[in-house]
Order: sequence, then structure tokens, then C-alpha cells
Amino acid sequence: MGNRLFQEAKKAVMLAKQAANKQTDHMDEAIAIAKNALSSAYAHSNVAEKAQLRQLQEELNQLK
Repeated sequence: MGNRLFQEAKKAVMLAKQAANKQTDHMDEAIAIAKNALSSAYAHSNVAEKAQLRQLQEELNQLK
């Protein structure tokens, strides 16, 4: 089945990256949503997922 929060965090980061690439008006909102999703997922993830979430966080940090 997989970790739903982990999957949602990955999707939120992808959407934030797309918003940043297109310089859309809702880029800041998309980044905030992704940060929140990452935080929620991190608390409920295993070690391997946490490593991937840290990488996603680094990618998100580069958007701003």
C-alpha cells in the first residue's frame, strides 16, 4: 500500500517545482503546502523514506 503521507509529500513537491518553473502566482502557496506535507510525512516515515524526504526538502529550499 505504501505511506500515503509520503506519496502526498512527493506530489506536493512536484507541484511546487512546476509552479516555480512556470512562475505562477500561486508559487508561494504551493511551496507552503509542500513544506507542510513534508513535515507531516516525516513524522510518519521509516528511515528510507526520511532520507528521500530530506532530499525533497533540499529541492524545495532551492525554489525560493
